[in-house]
Amino acid sequence: QVQLVESGGGLVQAGGSLRLSCAASGRTSSPAYMGYFRQAPGKEREFVAAIRWSAGNTYYADSVKGRFTISRDRDNAKNTVYMQMNSLKPEDTAVYYCAAGRSAVVVSTNPDYWGQGTQVTVSS
Repeated sequence: QVQLVESGGGLVQAGGSLRLSCAASGRTSSPAYMGYFRQAPGKEREFVAAIRWSAGNTYYADSVKGRFTISRDRDNAKNTVYMQMNSLKPEDTAVYYCAAGRSAVVVSTNPDYWGQGTQVTVSS
């Protein structure tokens, strides 16, 4: 079993930046893939970004490419991923969920594990 604990959400003005963190625990090794989804009010949960732990390959939704950057803290073995969010827009407002899975397809469509979610609000 894997537990995912998120932090870093908050309120920011449009054009600003936030960094989300997600720490994985419960296993001796990190999950193969970790990433984020988001869900805005009245909308379905959607994939945002993911990273392959071993090689660092990254995957992004078109809506965040060039603005969001996902990375992992491999050196300190903290099993933590970060998502730096720049040039935030009001439409980025959502609850952001950390996710983990055994493959790129799984983590981007139907993750094996979920975090509790953290609110990101971008004011105009």
